[in-house]
Amino acid sequence: MKVYDIELHSNLMLGTAQYPSLAHLTGAIRASGCAVVTVSLRRETADGTGAGFWDMLRQTGARVLPNTAGCHSVQEAVTTARMAREVFETDWIKLEVIGHADSLQPDVFGLVEAAGILAADGFQVFPYTTDDLVVGEKLLAAGCEVLMPWGAPIGSGQGLRNPDALRTMRAHFAGVPLIVDAGLGRPSDAAAAMELGMDGVLLNSAVANAGDPVAMARAMALAVQAGRAGFLADPMERRDMAVPSTPVLGLAELM
Repeated sequence: MKVYDIELHSNLMLGTAQYPSLAHLTGAIRASGCAVVTVSLRRETADGTGAGFWDMLRQTGARVLPNTAGCHSVQEAVTTARMAREVFETDWIKLEVIGHADSLQPDVFGLVEAAGILAADGFQVFPYTTDDLVVGEKLLAAGCEVLMPWGAPIGSGQGLRNPDALRTMRAHFAGVPLIVDAGLGRPSDAAAAMELGMDGVLLNSAVANAGDPVAMARAMALAVQAGRAGFLADPMERRDMAVPSTPVLGLAELM
């Protein structure tokens, strides 16, 4: 997967929140083989844990993608992004501008505005967005070079609620990296996203809230690899009727 001219060795990105312990998080990152981990500025500066958490991330070798999780306005998101750039020393930012408190659906109007401000300020923006084509076009026009459509509401584990919309996005944005972000709960969800031709998936709750986060991280990594390989293999089209796999010509005739 290539994003903002950076070649990544994995199609999987992993969030770092909600894990039972730093040991579980470290094990999950390593088991997943992910190239990128997302980090909230609030998590990094949490009381008494920031330094150890940051040291642990450095040791994994994963690239850090700060995010603006929990921001509900353009000003809040832009300010948080600029603070994150200072703390994490990167121009990458996963941009979230939340518009609905219950569904955590993005405020797409604020998202486009904030993306334009940050792109003009030198950020390389990864926008958490819906699966709407018009919003995607406006985000690209604002300076984004990657789109991160949701599969389902954050933390819901519902999987892909609208695979047809994601399939349409893939066809419409043929040359744009698409990373499904939010809502995936099982390895089959990750495989399904990759089979649609997505460039990657970002997971957090599905791994962190599993009974065994490390085992789930490993399973997700395998699912992403299988889904990507399946997409590249050009799977057969679905058929309305059965088609025999054994030739009917040459069958013995019983007299």
